Order: sequence, then C-alpha cells, then structure tokens
Amino acid sequence: AEMAAARLSGTENRLVSLPLSRIRVIMKSSPEVSSINQDALFLTAKATELFVQYLATYSYKHGRGKEKNALTYTDLSHTAEECETFQFLADILPKKILASKYLKMLEKEKRDGEVGEDDDEAEEEEDEDK
Repeated sequence: AEMAAARLSGTENRLVSLPLSRIRVIMKSSPEVSSINQDALFLTAKATELFVQYLATYSYKHGRGKEKNALTYTDLSHTAEECETFQFLADILPKKILASKYLKMLEKEKRDGEVGEDDDEAEEEEDEDK
C-alpha cells in the first residue's frame, strides 16, 4: 500500500494516462461509494487504461481499419457485437446505420411490434465514408 501511495505522490502521471480526478468523480457518482481509497483509485484508473488499450488493439487487429492504418468506429462496434468479451459494450457501441434504414425499422416496429435488423454492409460502408 505504501508503494502505491508513493507512486501517487509525484509520478502518477507517468504510471497512468487517465486523469485521476475525473475517475474519482465518476466513482463518487455511484450512490454506494462514500469514500475512495487512493490505492483503489489508482488501480481503477490503471485497469481502465489497460482495458481501453486491449479493446482498441483487439478491434484494430480484427477490423478492417488495419488496411487504412486507422482504428474506426465500425471496428469498435464490430468487436462489441462479435467478441463475447466485449458484448456488454454493444449498447454503447451500436452498429452505424443510415437514418433512412432506421426510419424503416421504426415503421416496421409500428406494424409488427418488434424491431428487426438485417446486415447490409454496403449501406454501412457508404455511411462511414461520408
């Protein structure tokens, strides 16, 4: 514990990239959290940083962005949809669809009572290039 506290004193910026003050605010936004131990704050920040790094690396390696030497939103949303580890992110990283396709889905929902979606990669591609 002393080692982590010593790390936090002056060298925290080199050990973790995310702003600890922002992470503290997010942690305190939970009603169950009353106080935050400095070690817990540091470890949460470091774990979050490593998770984001893993998500980005995995998405880049398994996505089409590699061809363009770039990580795209489509790569991230595809990872959230296809990889079991990241499926809990599917709600916050939804596949991009055209507005016209979304309106058709809403119309279908009104008629059928449930939303259906089909995989039309061509429309997704058009949307990404705009």
